[in-house]
Amino acid sequence: MRAFKRYQRLRILRQHPLPDAQWRQISDRLTLLQRLSAGEKAELRELATLFIHAKRFTGVQGMEITLEVQILVAAQACLEILRLGLDAYAGWTEIVIYPGAFRVRREHMDEAGLVSTDDHVLSGESWGQGPVILSWEEVLRDSYSPRPGYNVVIHEFAHKLDMLNGRANGMPPLHPEMPIEAWTQALSQAYEELLQRVRHHHPGPINAYAATNPAEFFAVICEYFFTAPEVLHQECPRVYDQLEAYFLQNPLQRSAHA
Repeated sequence: MRAFKRYQRLRILRQHPLPDAQWRQISDRLTLLQRLSAGEKAELRELATLFIHAKRFTGVQGMEITLEVQILVAAQACLEILRLGLDAYAGWTEIVIYPGAFRVRREHMDEAGLVSTDDHVLSGESWGQGPVILSWEEVLRDSYSPRPGYNVVIHEFAHKLDMLNGRANGMPPLHPEMPIEAWTQALSQAYEELLQRVRHHHPGPINAYAATNPAEFFAVICEYFFTAPEVLHQECPRVYDQLEAYFLQNPLQRSAHA
């Protein structure tokens, strides 16, 4: 079975390579990738190639799916699974791209059983067994004009990792050597501290949206882990250590080398 998977991988890389000029032109502009070593960049390119081959990109509202669209999404999504492998994104196939922010309508039932409808304008969304939905405008901004702690691709694909256990709750499948208790204590304490700060209107460097629920907390701290590791390590060192053990990466060390 492993031999067959290796054969499939090599066949895809040989038959569907990403054009060298376009990969370099796009990836060299991605701030998020500039801290990677040459070896890591080569591994990321292979993983992005396999990702693009495995997933279906769908443009809506006139959005054209170009190679730039595919590379920008794939490179940043695959950075998260650089050490986890493509199987971490198994069980779903589609990425839907809107030109800009998109509107969704949801129904809510209150305690009395009354149903109300709310409209939300979003830049990204992830469905359990369904697609990842992204705003191209937001992807472009986060790719080429990055802001510390913000990256819609990292955020939405973190939700996909979180949902590998069945639902988004801030607890992705951990490696066997990672104690669940250490993960739970570190993230729960940091989440509760953030919740208290938000309730008392004492904003800190971590985006207050992380206090929405444990699933959003996990997605937001993943954004900080990859885009602003210094901030996350300073504010939540135990959380940083847990993400380092989970992703098998150390962005802070890359920053120091850079």
